[in-house]
Amino acid sequence: MASSFLLVISDREALGWILTEGRTAFPSARRLEVAALAKGDELFLYTTRSCFKNPTRDRGRVIGIADVVSPVVRLDEPVRFAGRDFPVGCALQIGPLAPFGHGVELAPLLTSLAAFDHTERAWSMKLRRPMLRLPDGDTQLIRDRLATVATGLEGERYVRWYLPVA
Repeated sequence: MASSFLLVISDREALGWILTEGRTAFPSARRLEVAALAKGDELFLYTTRSCFKNPTRDRGRVIGIADVVSPVVRLDEPVRFAGRDFPVGCALQIGPLAPFGHGVELAPLLTSLAAFDHTERAWSMKLRRPMLRLPDGDTQLIRDRLATVATGLEGERYVRWYLPVA
């Protein structure tokens, strides 16, 4: 049975790479959630408040969905963002995206999301990892909310910070 996760993205260049290349990468395969990721799993693309370099203006939002279409494997060449290497990764099928500056804010939904039970004011600590597994009820709530704003593959404004290496 497929699982759903929040894929936590805290760097706009990394987000551009994910959307341009149709894949994602992780700092380690030893993390339990990364090791558990399998073909057919669903990732909700969550951009943190600092992803676009303006945490006072920006909100943490789920901006889209991606399906995992390959196993997590060691990459031939690690990807590097924000001074960190990401040596393992997998291919994705990027689904609908919200227009830039829109998406599903998690903060107003905290009392309805089981993944954040008992975290009170420290809920963002759960997002200091590459991914967070979502219970079925959380998955459906986020999917339903995202369906009202994610209209297509309008990724142009998200990818402008990533310049593929020629």
